[in-house]
Amino acid sequence: MSLPERRRGPLDGVPASGRARLDQNRQGLFTSDLTVNEFMLITEAGFDPLGLVVGSSIYHIGIQVANPGRSQEMTVLSQAMYNARDHAMTRMEEEADDLGADGIVGVRLRISRHDLGGKMAEFVAIGTAVRHREGVLHRAPNGKPFTSDLSGQAFWTLLRTGHRPVGMVMGNCVYHVARRGPIQTVGRLASNVELPNFTQALYDARELAMQRMQSEAQQLDAKGIVGVDLQERSHEGWGSHIIEFFAVGTAIVASETAQPISTPMTVLDLNDR
Repeated sequence: MSLPERRRGPLDGVPASGRARLDQNRQGLFTSDLTVNEFMLITEAGFDPLGLVVGSSIYHIGIQVANPGRSQEMTVLSQAMYNARDHAMTRMEEEADDLGADGIVGVRLRISRHDLGGKMAEFVAIGTAVRHREGVLHRAPNGKPFTSDLSGQAFWTLLRTGHRPVGMVMGNCVYHVARRGPIQTVGRLASNVELPNFTQALYDARELAMQRMQSEAQQLDAKGIVGVDLQERSHEGWGSHIIEFFAVGTAIVASETAQPISTPMTVLDLNDR
């Protein structure tokens, strides 16, 4: 599976009401999915929220036939799931760029099914666009707003350690796990024994997803990735032996200055249990 370079474009797909919403944000009315505590820490770190930014893509998932007795990547499905998320992410980033944001924090990616067709799903990316109030450069190396799935608290802590996010990176792999033959199944019913075909197939798929996530980070010249979330799931209509591994995290680089980290305080919770 190839990892396409993140495409960029104008707000062609944003409806008139969406453009009006962005105009309201530019006039000073911000919207945000930050909690009160996150809002406090984001502003304490020198950033102001500009508005809630959203990207969406309804995608038709293609068909690929697998050999029941062979473990293999379902490249058509892997590419479809990656492209759909990429479209949603790109449209969210375009909205943030239109607001003049330095980045997007608290990004969430979700998938939902609709009764529009058996192989169709909506991919949504949503987060809060922010801008540094003193104009300190925090954008990604490509000049576009950074993206991050870190919470407001984690974002504040990251900046205090002398690092900053440059982009949300992801990798995925849809994999078919070979079925065992009837003789193998019967022969192992009464035994505690590892199933090498299942172990190797899931191992391969997991490593492909993580390696692709790291490749995206390398494209950003990142120092590392924090907050990695490795998800394992099957999707409706794919069958019991087809599974997707999805790896996502925030790529970071060292910033110019680091602030001292306060010594942690011991807190005793006096609430009744």
